[in-house]
This record gives sequence, C-alpha cells and structure tokens, in this order.
Amino acid sequence: MITQSVNIDSLSKIQSLVHILNGYQGRFELISGATYVNAKSIMGIFSLDISKPLLLNIYNEDCAESVIREIADYVTH
Repeated sequence: MITQSVNIDSLSKIQSLVHILNGYQGRFELISGATYVNAKSIMGIFSLDISKPLLLNIYNEDCAESVIREIADYVTH
C-alpha cells in the first residue's frame, strides 16, 4: 500500500480524481480523520471534510507511480 496526501477542495478536482482512479484496477481509499471511503465514489468523497488535505491509500502498487504522476496537481507535501 502507498499513501499520498492530496488536496481535492473543489468539485472539479473531485470529478477529475474519480475519473483518473476509475481508469485503474485496484482499490483506492480516501481518509479524513477516522473516516475511510472508496476514492472512486463521488458520493463517498462528499461525505468527507474536503477543506483539508486527505490521505489517499493506493492498494495496487503496480500502478501507484502512474497514479501519483496523473494526480500530481493534487498532491500535497
């Protein structure tokens, strides 16, 4: 599992992230505090506090580098 901090504080960023992740096989989770949701689910993401950076768990390590490259605009350090 690879974990990356991301900032998706707008509807367009959420839609873009979901679109990117749906292009990959495997499980992706977004975490806000103690809440975990499927990162491929727009409705799930709306249940999170997106005003702060979230953690993205990538469970398919074979595609993790590609995913991180595609979401580079949302990655926080």
